Amino acid sequence: MFDWDKWQEILFTIRKNKLRSFLTAFSVSWGVFMLILLLGAGSGLRNGVESQFRDDAINSLWISPGQTSIPYKGSKPGRSIRMTNEDYEVLSSTIEGVEKITARYNIWGEFTVRYKDKYSAFDIRSCHPDHRYLEKTIMTGGRFLNQLDIDEKRKVCVIGSQVKSILFDDGTDPLGEWIDVKGIPYRIVGTYEDNGNERETRIIYIPISTAQTAYGGGNRIHRLMLTMGDASLEESKVIEEKVRATLSERHQYSPEDDRAMYINNGVEDYERFSNIFKGIDMLMWFIGFFTILAGIVGVSNIMMIVVKERTREIGVRKALGAPPRSIVGLFISEAVLITFIAGFVGMFLGVLLVDAIGSAGIDFEFFKSPQANIKVAVGASIILIVAGAIAGWIPARKASQISPIEALKDE
Repeated sequence: MFDWDKWQEILFTIRKNKLRSFLTAFSVSWGVFMLILLLGAGSGLRNGVESQFRDDAINSLWISPGQTSIPYKGSKPGRSIRMTNEDYEVLSSTIEGVEKITARYNIWGEFTVRYKDKYSAFDIRSCHPDHRYLEKTIMTGGRFLNQLDIDEKRKVCVIGSQVKSILFDDGTDPLGEWIDVKGIPYRIVGTYEDNGNERETRIIYIPISTAQTAYGGGNRIHRLMLTMGDASLEESKVIEEKVRATLSERHQYSPEDDRAMYINNGVEDYERFSNIFKGIDMLMWFIGFFTILAGIVGVSNIMMIVVKERTREIGVRKALGAPPRSIVGLFISEAVLITFIAGFVGMFLGVLLVDAIGSAGIDFEFFKSPQANIKVAVGASIILIVAGAIAGWIPARKASQISPIEALKDE
């Protein structure tokens, strides 16, 4: 049952020792404030890194040719590897676990793109239909490139939102319109948006077969990209090794030669960053925990002093018949009250600051949208109540064991 007299006595004691109570509460508030701030900073770092992966499929292999660095079957190092359409066909048909696959043929130089009296320079990217899954392209109108476009080497294109806004007036539907790409007309069959940076929406996609024919590429390709479904890290490494072995066999270089073919495993990169952030989270919890613990120890020490100061009062209470549990309850309640209020203030200010930083739109490449975890904040509050009870229990137990005669003799 709620004992109003006991709480009035506790509040009177706190008001009587304002400075001491404030300093005690401040140490707890600061600990909780720093914990929330550290966790918010951790979430901002995590969001920043994850945004770097948002633009591309995580479960992917990106394959680019290089130069050999190891002699192999009579060939000297320094030989350039040249990938062709046959590499795309072999990998797509023989490697188990390949889900989506595309190749790129790079078209170098600046391309002036014109529509009626409007023109600007944009990047031209040639690829296969599966490219949209590798780049997580979001279609906003029409369609992406399809296999018929590849087979018939059609002069069709898909334009990004920036291309659309620059070349077309508001309200104009670009689908079916023709644009001139450095002297070659392409019919627009789709428009897209991209969650990556703005540069990704200034790109015009065309069929790779059209690009190879129109710009003298023959059957050459500059990059292969593929996804691996729900492959685990171990499964993705197996697929990577199969790809490496297949390409080394086709192009006659050592399978141990990492410079002959650069293969970037997205699953491995993502796992590496995830492990780094698990470590950072643990470090932040470690720092925050000991910061709070220091505050709790401070509360316990202050309560010990309080017990010492009120020894005679305790003796009078016991002489009048007060049971030990009432004295224990008095000191535990005071410790819990100080700890909980101080912790709540620290938590409130921490959440407020983290939300303010997030609302201010302070975004960097590797730091975006910091968030205060409400579940963590509630959990910290519960821990504080328990910690406050423990902090008060030690001096309270000591107070309950004081002999009334010894207490009344205390000066």
